[in-house]
Amino acid sequence: MIEQRFKCPNCEEIATFYGNPGETKVVTCAACHMKGRLTISGEKQDDAVAIEVSHLKKVYGDLIAVNDISFAVKKGEIFAFLGPNGAGKTTTVEMIESIRTPTAGSIKLLGKDVKTQFNDVKEKIGILPQEFHSFERLTVRETLVYFLNLFKKKADVDEIITSLDLTSHKNMLYKNLSGGLKQRVGVAISLVNDPEIIFLDEPTTGLDPKARREVWGVIAELRKKGKTVFLTTHYMEEAEFLADHIAVIFKGKIIAEGTLEDLIRTYGQSSVMHIKKCVNAPEVIEMLKQEGYDEISSEGNGDIAIKIDYKERVLDILSHLRHDCIEYESLDIRRSNLEEVFLRLTGSKLTEDTA
Repeated sequence: MIEQRFKCPNCEEIATFYGNPGETKVVTCAACHMKGRLTISGEKQDDAVAIEVSHLKKVYGDLIAVNDISFAVKKGEIFAFLGPNGAGKTTTVEMIESIRTPTAGSIKLLGKDVKTQFNDVKEKIGILPQEFHSFERLTVRETLVYFLNLFKKKADVDEIITSLDLTSHKNMLYKNLSGGLKQRVGVAISLVNDPEIIFLDEPTTGLDPKARREVWGVIAELRKKGKTVFLTTHYMEEAEFLADHIAVIFKGKIIAEGTLEDLIRTYGQSSVMHIKKCVNAPEVIEMLKQEGYDEISSEGNGDIAIKIDYKERVLDILSHLRHDCIEYESLDIRRSNLEEVFLRLTGSKLTEDTA
């Protein structure tokens, strides 16, 4: 599966679609809703793809844990696999890591078939499993040295300690570290063999907001080092903050995929512009309706809410207000987010309680 960008001939919005070379799809512009046919062109660039999953399936008796999913992860990007617990995230990542055997489908890591050529790539991946634990009576540095000696290719331990801001903690016993520092050590362990691909399975679950943000900073730095990161998470904010590309998995199936902007444009609601304490609000509403703004309403106290489909509309509205010398206190623009996208796709919210 490869990426194809599409520029709408009507409003010139750019969206991203995915398919196989030569495949023709009916596409709809998220901005103006114009429909057209798009043919996925070009050959698949295997050298630019780190992970390629095709028609992957995992069945346990009557339970279909992963149901015919396909996706590709580009080299050097952070790919977020977003969904609630039980959606199939960990099952998928463990099949990619060759820990579980797929019922059907194929997986390639750096162009190598995981089923037959995993030994060729196993030293090129790093793994931070869910609910990571290490040796309690080893120091941070001792822990990294221990795991370093399990690999042929060895990174510089002291460089990892410095880059992950663990220098002041390197002589502390693992058992005495905070939750956030333990997870940071887990990320450090995944780097001891200088891997090309790093798998982080729910790396911030159970952490307080401050520790979670600290781990996010560590993960963001991995992108700067050119690493490919496969991140599973049930935190919307985490996916929004970190990911270059997001795949939403629900009940074993991928129900949406793309960049954050793609997902919001395709599945989110329109952005809303709020004009606060507008003088003569009823007259302003009528004026804007005459200018073609149909989805507009009064929120009381002189506040006005206007749905806007694309960012150029904001400048148009400001121009109308300035031209008519309309006085107001402030402007606020609120756009859809990933939580609204998930709610629209599934009919339920993805929260800490339901994840």
